Amino acid sequence: MGKKVTVVGAGFYGSTTAQRLAEYDIFDTVVLTDIIDGKPAGLALDLNQSRPIEGFETKVVGVSTGPNGEGYEAIEGSDVVVVTAGLPRKPGMSRMDLLEVNSKIVRQVAENIAKYAPNAVVIVVSNPVDEMTALAQLATQFPKNRVFGQAGVLDTARFTNSIAETLAVPVKSVKALTLGSHGDTMVPVPSRCTVDGKPLSDLLPAEKIEELVVRTRNGGAEVVALLKTGSAYYAPSAAAARMAKAVIEDSGEVLPVCAWVEGEYGISGVYLGVEAQVGRDGIKKVVEEKLTDTEIAGLKEAAEAVRAKQADVANL
Repeated sequence: MGKKVTVVGAGFYGSTTAQRLAEYDIFDTVVLTDIIDGKPAGLALDLNQSRPIEGFETKVVGVSTGPNGEGYEAIEGSDVVVVTAGLPRKPGMSRMDLLEVNSKIVRQVAENIAKYAPNAVVIVVSNPVDEMTALAQLATQFPKNRVFGQAGVLDTARFTNSIAETLAVPVKSVKALTLGSHGDTMVPVPSRCTVDGKPLSDLLPAEKIEELVVRTRNGGAEVVALLKTGSAYYAPSAAAARMAKAVIEDSGEVLPVCAWVEGEYGISGVYLGVEAQVGRDGIKKVVEEKLTDTEIAGLKEAAEAVRAKQADVANL
C-alpha cells in the first residue's frame, strides 16, 4: 500500500501545500480536493507536468467534491489529511470572525474524513485554527492524538525571520519558539530564543523583543493588509507540509503544534499551542519544557480563551 496524503481545499494555501508535499517525493499520491468543479483536476494536471522538471514521481490527483460528500471516496486510505478548507480573512477581519462560517465547512469535511479515511492523521489549518482543530476532533471522533493543528510552526517561523532580519544574521542561527493560541493570545517564548546559542535578551533590549513579539502576533494580519485579497500561504503551506512529513516519516521531531493537553503546564482538556513529538500516530507526546512564570501565565490565559470558544464550536 503506497503512502497517501490528501489536502482538502485547493485555494492558494491548499494548492501550495500539495505542491510542497509532491516535491518532497516521499508520498506515492497527493490528493487535492475542492468544491469548485474542475479546479483541483486542473491544478493536479499542471503539477504532474512539473514532475519531469523538478524530478519527483509523486502523482497528484485532483478531485471535485459535492455537497453530499460526492468525490470523497478519492481520499480513501489516506495516511494524512491536511484540512485547509474554509474562507480566508479579508483586511480588518480577525481569525475569530471566521468561526461560524468555517465551522460548517470543517464539520462536513471532518465527517467525510471519518467515513473514507478512518485511519488518517488529521492536520487542521483552517482558521480560527485552535477552535477548528477541536471541532475536527469532535466531528471525526478520532483519538485526540490523531487530530492536531498547525500554528506554532508558522508563528515560530515568523518570529525567527523577524529576529534574523533585525539582527542581520542568517535564519539558521536563530532558535525561537511561540506557544499558546494562533491569534491574540499567542505566547512567544523569549526565554527559549537564542542567536548562535546566545540568549536573545543579551542581544536586544526588552522593548525591541516586545516589538518583534507584537509583529509575530499580527504576522498574518500584516500579510492580509498588504495583499488586500486573500491571506498568507507560502509560509503557512511550508509549515503544514513539514508537519505532514514528520507524520509520514514517523520522525519523532518536536514541533510547536496545536495539540490536546491533559495536565501539561497545569492545563487540561483543551487544544493548545505546545511543543509535541510528532510521528506516525500524530502526537506521540506533549513535551513540557521549562518556561518562565510569565510565559506559563500567558499559556494559561490562551488556554482559557480557547476553552471558551471550543465550547461554542461543539454546537456549531
